[in-house]
Amino acid sequence: MQNRIIHKKAKGKNHSGAVVCGPGNKPVAEDPFLQFTRWFADAGKKGNKEPGAMHLSTCGKNGRPSGRMVLLKNVDSSGFVFFTNYESRKGKQIAENGFVALTFFWPETERQVRIEGKATKVTARESDKYFFSRPLESRMSACISPQSKVISDRETLEKKWQQLMERSDSKGLKRPSGWGGYRVVPSRFEFWQGREHRLHDRYLFRKKRGGWIMEILAP
Repeated sequence: MQNRIIHKKAKGKNHSGAVVCGPGNKPVAEDPFLQFTRWFADAGKKGNKEPGAMHLSTCGKNGRPSGRMVLLKNVDSSGFVFFTNYESRKGKQIAENGFVALTFFWPETERQVRIEGKATKVTARESDKYFFSRPLESRMSACISPQSKVISDRETLEKKWQQLMERSDSKGLKRPSGWGGYRVVPSRFEFWQGREHRLHDRYLFRKKRGGWIMEILAP
């Protein structure tokens, strides 16, 4: 089923009846993934060096949320993909509670996108494909770093890295089984566009019956 949209009546509509957003009154896409990719591209064009940097919020069974910055590596209609150590704190929290939140903020365009959804592991094949596309040094770091665990000192970590570098088979490193990707499948998007006098634009997309309902929120 194709995504569908229900527009709420609002003053922020142009003469064609489309919901508009931000300076220039550009139409809001009916597909939130399309809207995201447009804003993502705009951030890069405006000079943001890491438009894929996103804040990932997780919450384990103890009910205490935690957050950190990760990098978006792929996005399409199936979701948002990032890679990490499955044994890290975030990996353990996702194992306990798969519901997560992502936040993108691009100051160059005065825009923010908030996404809520469920994270699940990508296939081993997809994790392998990305792992072997990384520089050798990055693959080595993934192999020797017990992410989120307490270590005695940095020198111990650097020594392990150097020992691995000197091994004759270092270039043939296999992806650690505890390292791979997650795909966040959204159930909710919120697009925020900064405007004058703090009368910002906020557009909410909610998943419903295989499509999307879009609503306008007060700033």
